[in-house]
Amino acid sequence: MEKLLIQNISQLVTSKGKSARHGNAMQQIEIQENAAIYIEAGIIEKVGNNAEVETYAKKNGDDFKIVNAQGKCAIPGFIDPHTHFLFGGSRADEFMDRLAGVPYLELLKQGGGICSTMQSTRDSSEESLYQSGRAVLNNMLKLGVTSVEGKSGYGLDKDTELKQLRVMHRLNQDLPISLQTTFLGAHAVPPEYKGNGDQYIDFLVSDVLTQVKKENLADFCDVFCEPDVFSLEQSERFLSRAAQMGFKLKMHADEINSIGGAALAHKLKAISADHLLAVTEADIQALSSGNTIAVLLPATAFCMRKPFAPARKMIDAGCAVALASDFNPGSCYTYSIPLILALAVISMCMTLEEALTAITLNAAAAIDQADSVGSIEPGKRADILLLAYPDYRFLVYHTGINIVQHVIKDGEFLW
Repeated sequence: MEKLLIQNISQLVTSKGKSARHGNAMQQIEIQENAAIYIEAGIIEKVGNNAEVETYAKKNGDDFKIVNAQGKCAIPGFIDPHTHFLFGGSRADEFMDRLAGVPYLELLKQGGGICSTMQSTRDSSEESLYQSGRAVLNNMLKLGVTSVEGKSGYGLDKDTELKQLRVMHRLNQDLPISLQTTFLGAHAVPPEYKGNGDQYIDFLVSDVLTQVKKENLADFCDVFCEPDVFSLEQSERFLSRAAQMGFKLKMHADEINSIGGAALAHKLKAISADHLLAVTEADIQALSSGNTIAVLLPATAFCMRKPFAPARKMIDAGCAVALASDFNPGSCYTYSIPLILALAVISMCMTLEEALTAITLNAAAAIDQADSVGSIEPGKRADILLLAYPDYRFLVYHTGINIVQHVIKDGEFLW
């Protein structure tokens, strides 16, 4: 990897640290003007004012590439810690039905929803999934996403779940984007096990999860904890077994109904509890007392015409909040970071500083990577964005527009 000096940065804006920021600390970002960054072997070596960083760089020789960032703002690469980006088919008809008033769980009962995508994904070849996933991840890179979490969960059988995870493994090897994988076999009860969720959980643990572990195909395990999908008891049994096998835990929690999913995530010391549109005050307090990250998905609420998750209450209570896209073929067919930031600040009453922390450092913590990415500071991987404007406030001021002009990933200047 080449040595890189990014100089004349009009504004460098970042959170700092190797763990998630909670509550009021999410507001604390560092802003430097006329700044520079020196990178070696993909790692940030020095950050500071132009003169001192250039002096440091020259001590190590003059064989470094220079990028002039005059008139640009530098921020950490965005991190999307909750996606379902790999699937077959589409559900445009269902999207319109839902907007017409048909409840999501009703569509699921009718064979739509996750089970509709399940059949399309089972029918898709590994190569077609690879090509569609590659296109999505390349587009995400253009939006400034340098790390992403991807879930299985559209096979609901052994062969297709493994197929999804193996394709994600290939994509992680082939593309510059960093990919963390999650086994979400417990996304819905498939038709083969209709009315017998307990037996399906047993099948996942004994037949699928063991193979996922053997091939080292997933970093996390997740479950969709919701009435008529998987109960609290089933979710706890599944995740507890996964934890015993060495998987880190995530949860789809309290998205549609308040059933205590967030409290269960806290109890199990899950890395994150995601969605939380229907989270209760008691469960907010539980999350605020631990290290489980609250991953909020504003584009999903927007697309489903649902009230947004109570970000303001959660931050004020001391929770660590992250933001993610939830890109999927049903409830949120978008991975637009500009939309997510706009919704977080304009509709969810987060400050821009909190939102930036939520989609960088806290998002890194939500995939257990905050020790290596999520901020611009020495020792971390050089995942850096250069914006088309000299001021980070344009991230929301230029509402809904992608203002990422250059992406640097692991010290490589991609464009």
